[in-house]
Amino acid sequence: MQSAEVAITVRDATLHGTFALPAQAKGIVAFAHGSGSSRFSRRNQRVAQYLNQALLGTLLFDLLTQGENSVDEFTAEFRFDIPLLARRLTDAIDWLAIQAQTRALGIGLFGASTGAAAALIAAAERPRRVGAVVSRGGRPDLAGEALHRVLAPTLLIVGGWDTEVIALNEQAAKKLSCEHRTIIIPEATHLFEEPGKLDEVSRLAAAWFGTHLTAASG
Repeated sequence: MQSAEVAITVRDATLHGTFALPAQAKGIVAFAHGSGSSRFSRRNQRVAQYLNQALLGTLLFDLLTQGENSVDEFTAEFRFDIPLLARRLTDAIDWLAIQAQTRALGIGLFGASTGAAAALIAAAERPRRVGAVVSRGGRPDLAGEALHRVLAPTLLIVGGWDTEVIALNEQAAKKLSCEHRTIIIPEATHLFEEPGKLDEVSRLAAAWFGTHLTAASG
């Protein structure tokens, strides 16, 4: 396993992340965390570890700079700036596409909460580079008109007790013309904190990426 802390220079900032790449990786998955979170999210780190075991590389990185995050803690002005988050994620995709270790790999996006909207917009912006998208308890509806342009196979995972978000995912799914599937995990809330539920999310994500990224890179 190759792992490192990385600094990603984007058009308006330098973003910090954690990069992990198993030997003979099948693909690489960039994470877009939810509002108010960071690359240190316990839930995303747990999913990333599962993906690594499934021979998928991972990039967990902060969508906001330290300065932006400090402001956001008081004002919440950046966490719902979906265009900004999507632009940062798109830049990270471009960064992965030119790194020697990852440029030949299919790229997947894993988005949680508002990060799912950023992931879908980025997938629409980079249709030739993004091979699959997974949303965990996401807000794909916030991707707006970009939903019509997404080509990457998309998996929407929602907790069965997260009724409002289920409805929003169902509305968004109707706008997707790409291969897509919605899976509702019974007896799970928005954060999938119930025993075994996050593991189920991880298994579903690993299977989706394993299938579609292998096809994309092959």
